[in-house]
Amino acid sequence: MKNLVKTSCLIMMILMLTASYSIAADSWWETGLKLFTTSGESTTAKEPGALDIGKAFKEALSIGSENVVNKLGGVDGFNADPAVHIPLPAELDKVKKMLNKIGMSSMIDDLELKINRAAETAVPKAKDLFIQSISEMTFDDVKTIYDGPEDSATKYFKSKMSPSLKKEFTPIVEKSLSEVGAVQAYDSVMGQYKSLPFVPDIKSDLTNHVIEKGIDGIFYYLAKEEAAIRKDPVRQTTELLKNVFGAK
Repeated sequence: MKNLVKTSCLIMMILMLTASYSIAADSWWETGLKLFTTSGESTTAKEPGALDIGKAFKEALSIGSENVVNKLGGVDGFNADPAVHIPLPAELDKVKKMLNKIGMSSMIDDLELKINRAAETAVPKAKDLFIQSISEMTFDDVKTIYDGPEDSATKYFKSKMSPSLKKEFTPIVEKSLSEVGAVQAYDSVMGQYKSLPFVPDIKSDLTNHVIEKGIDGIFYYLAKEEAAIRKDPVRQTTELLKNVFGAK
């Protein structure tokens, strides 16, 4: 009988601890939402207020955007990642087929590699734009994002930053396409293609293609970072995030 009582007590304790852990793990988000609907000040000396939540959320987004830039801005950040790898522009499909027929596929492969290298070179320049956009967020912006779906910050950045990114990226991508040899590779490919009889004239805008695909890649991974931040913001272990989002 005593053993049965002990066992029952032990099971009850485990269930209580499990329930407590679950509440602690989920409560930071709910607490944040409640604070956002009240004032911007802390309710107690130990409890973070809405302004603290907003500041911490901005910091988490800053770290998340930096992670994306670092991931995509390194060697093979685009090229070796099937999720964001930049293919040749669709209008070059015919060129690719024709050159493959005459054993010139290596020229096409080289061009595709180099446009991915151009994107990898350009992406680090996006870091300052993210920092600027995050710093310009108002309290209402943060509240709306915080209370929105798991990609609401990404959508915010996309609507706010896309024009700036495209403008900033244009000269950078043009330069990087030249530096990595993509322009020369493209000229060689098109020269070989045009030497073939009876082929239609084809033109492609490599710069615009790399810009659009590069920006798509940035926001693809930013959405994943944002979802991870919402699930586990404490994985980014700064003191502010520990204080605001840590176990209470």
